[in-house]
Amino acid sequence: MYKLAANVVKVILKLMGSKARVYGEENLPKDGGFIIACTHTGYVDILNLGVAMYPREIHFMAKKQLFEMKGLGWLIERLNAFPVDRDNPGPSVIKIPSQLLKEGKIVGIFPSGTRNAEGSDLKQGAITIAQLAKVQIVPAAYVGARNAGDVMKRGKGYLIYGEPFYVTGKGKEGREQFTQHLEHELIALTEELQKRIAVK
Repeated sequence: MYKLAANVVKVILKLMGSKARVYGEENLPKDGGFIIACTHTGYVDILNLGVAMYPREIHFMAKKQLFEMKGLGWLIERLNAFPVDRDNPGPSVIKIPSQLLKEGKIVGIFPSGTRNAEGSDLKQGAITIAQLAKVQIVPAAYVGARNAGDVMKRGKGYLIYGEPFYVTGKGKEGREQFTQHLEHELIALTEELQKRIAVK
């Protein structure tokens, strides 16, 4: 179902002029499992990221409330999403993505690019998973169309991948250090993307 959905979404975004222009594709690991941590402003960035990475499939981490919605939960489960309880995180928060990464799959996490509490928790979650699974994180930023209204107005999208990195720090101190590094990377990539857009 992922293949069908990716191709349908690709056609729609392309027809509407909202398919993201992508920069930094040379930074994507050619094989093996890794985490892609992308900024998140709406659901169109999820669609564009999925299309841009295809034919490699992304297993997206999503809040469990989405799986409780009739119809939507059934759909996103078949599109490789897996639930996470952000309020009461249990062992599955680490276990599920770690297993996917071990199988050589890509795990998608959308840590907020802002300095709010939720964003901080999600960034540290991405770093913790990478630290334990010993895989690379690819930071990414998206700017552009955010929702159906933006797409209908033919809003453009832009996506950039940063250089991958391993979490080499140990323990809590290492996680805090690399959480800050990820945050700085996401901010820098967003700023770089905005500069590229401004000169067009």
